[in-house]
Amino acid sequence: MHLKSLTMKGFKSFASSTTLRFEPGITCVVGANGSGKSNVVDAIAWVLGEQGAKTLRGGKMEDVIFAGTAGRPPLGRAEVTLTIDNTDDALPIDYTEVSITRRMYRSGDSDYEINGAGCRLLDIQELLSDSGIGREMHVIVGQGQLDAVLSARPEDRRGFIEEAAGVLKHRKRKEKALRKLEAMQANLTRLTDLIAELRRQLKPLGKQAEVARRAATVQADLRDARLRLLAEDMVILHAERRREIADESVVRERRAGVEADLAAGLAREAALERALAADAPALNAAQETWYRLSALQERYRGTAQLAAQRARHLSADVAGPRSGRDPEELDAEAKQIEVAEGELEHGLERDQLRLAAAVERRGGLETRLAAAEDALVAAVRVVADRREGLARLTGQVNALRTRSAAAVDEIARLTGALSEARARANAAGARFDVLQAEVGVLDSSELGLDERHEAAVASYEAAARRVGELADLEHGAERDRASWLARREALAMGLRRRDGAGALLAAADRVPGLLGSIAALLQVAPGREAALVAALGGMADAVAVGSPADAAEAIRWLKSEDGGRASIVISSGSPPFPGDHDDLD
Repeated sequence: MHLKSLTMKGFKSFASSTTLRFEPGITCVVGANGSGKSNVVDAIAWVLGEQGAKTLRGGKMEDVIFAGTAGRPPLGRAEVTLTIDNTDDALPIDYTEVSITRRMYRSGDSDYEINGAGCRLLDIQELLSDSGIGREMHVIVGQGQLDAVLSARPEDRRGFIEEAAGVLKHRKRKEKALRKLEAMQANLTRLTDLIAELRRQLKPLGKQAEVARRAATVQADLRDARLRLLAEDMVILHAERRREIADESVVRERRAGVEADLAAGLAREAALERALAADAPALNAAQETWYRLSALQERYRGTAQLAAQRARHLSADVAGPRSGRDPEELDAEAKQIEVAEGELEHGLERDQLRLAAAVERRGGLETRLAAAEDALVAAVRVVADRREGLARLTGQVNALRTRSAAAVDEIARLTGALSEARARANAAGARFDVLQAEVGVLDSSELGLDERHEAAVASYEAAARRVGELADLEHGAERDRASWLARREALAMGLRRRDGAGALLAAADRVPGLLGSIAALLQVAPGREAALVAALGGMADAVAVGSPADAAEAIRWLKSEDGGRASIVISSGSPPFPGDHDDLD
C-alpha cells in the first residue's frame, strides 16, 4: 500500500486543481521556501480528518479555503482527494484503489466521500485504523516537528514507538470497550435497582392477583347467570315476534284484497272517462246545432218583422190609391215566407229536442262523474286512515323490537317494518261498504297488537327487575367476600410472619392466659374491613393475654424457645371484648 496521488483545489495556495502523483518509496516533500511544501503536508493531514485549525497553521478551519489574491477572487470551497493504492488489500475494502475526498464550504459545512460515495468521518477513521496512517498517528511530520521528536522525553518517545508499532489502534479499541463496559455497568446497576423494586412490589401484587382471580370467577358466574336470564327473555321475545309476524301476514293478505278492489274501481273510473270522451263529439255537435238554430231564429224574427212591416204597407196601399207591386205577387211571396217559417219552426223544434237530449245526457254524465269523484275522495280518505293505522302498527312493532334488542346485547337489532300502502284509491258507492268492513277488521287487529305489545313490555320490565335483584345480591356477595378476604389475609399475615405470634398461638396449651390474636377476636361490620386494617396496622398480628403476668410468661416462653418477637396486648381485667358489642365500628 502506498499513496498514489493527491488532488487539491481551492486548498490554501492551490487555487486551481493541482494533482501530485506519488510512486512507491517517496517519503518527503522538498522545495524552496514558499513553494507550498507545508500546504501539501497539511492537505494530506486535512483529508485524513484533521480537526485542529492550529495543526494546519491557521486560526480557524475556514482558513484552509483559498482566500484570493490581487488578481484572483477568493473561492467558496476547498476540496482535497487522496488516492491510495490498495492492491495488497491493506485496507479492509474491496477496491484496488481507494479515493478519500474531503470538501469544506465557507459556511462551515463539510462533506466526506470514499470512492465518490458519501460517508462519515468515523467511516474514514475506521477504514484507516489498521493501516498506520490515521489522523492521530505520527506518520506526517511537518516542518519544525523534527526537533520535538528528537528532543522528546522517554515517555513521549515510547508513545511514538508504540504508534509506529500499531499499538495506538488497540489502545483506542480498549478505550472504546471500557466506555461500553462502563455504560453496561450503569445499565446493570439500574437493572438491579429495578429488580429490587419489583421484588418489593411483588408480594402485594400477588395478593391483588389472587383477589382479582377470585373476582373474575365471581364475575364469570354472574355473567353466566345474566346470560341464562337473557336467553330465557330472548326465547319469550322470539315467540312474541313469531306471533306478530303471523298477524302481519294476515294484514298483508287483507291489504292485497283492498288493493284488488281499488284496482277494479280504477278500471271503472277509466271506463267512465272513456264514455265521457266518446260523448264529447255528440255534445259538441249539439252545441253547434243550437248555435246554428239560434242564428236561424234571429233570422226568422227579422223576416217576420219585415213581413209585418210589408203587411202594414199593403194595408195602407189598399186604403189609398193603388200603386206599386201586384197584390197577388205579394200574396205569393207571403205564402213562401209562411212555408219557410214553418220549415224553420219545425227544424227549430227538432234541434231543440236534440239539444235538450244532449244537455240532459251531459248533466247525467257530470252527475255520475261528480259522484265517482266524491267516492274516490272518500276512498282515499279511508285508505289514508288505514295507512296511518298501519304506520302506527309499524311504529309499535319497531318499538317492541328495539326494546327486545336492548335487552340482549349479543343479538342484533331486529329490523324491518310494514311497507306503506301504495295505491290510488277509487271506488264506487257499492264498494265503499266493503272497504269500511275491511277497516273495521284491521282496527280489531290493531287492538290485538296493542295488547301483545303491552304484554311484551311487562315481560321486559319483570326481567329488568330480576336483573336488578341479582345485581343487589352480587353487591352483597362482594361485600361478604371482601370481609372474609380481609379476615383471611390478616390471619395469613400472622401465620407467615416469623415474629413469635404464630409460635405463641401454636403453643396456646403450654402458655397460660392466651386469648388469641386480635384479628381473630374482632368482629367487623361489612364494608369496614379496609379501614380497620389501616387503623390497626402492625397490631393486627398482636396476641391478646389476660394479665401482665400472662404477658411476662409469654415473653419468657419466647426467649426460652427462641420464638422471635411478638406484639402482646394486655386486657384491662374485664373481658377483653365485651359480649354486648357485636361489631367494631
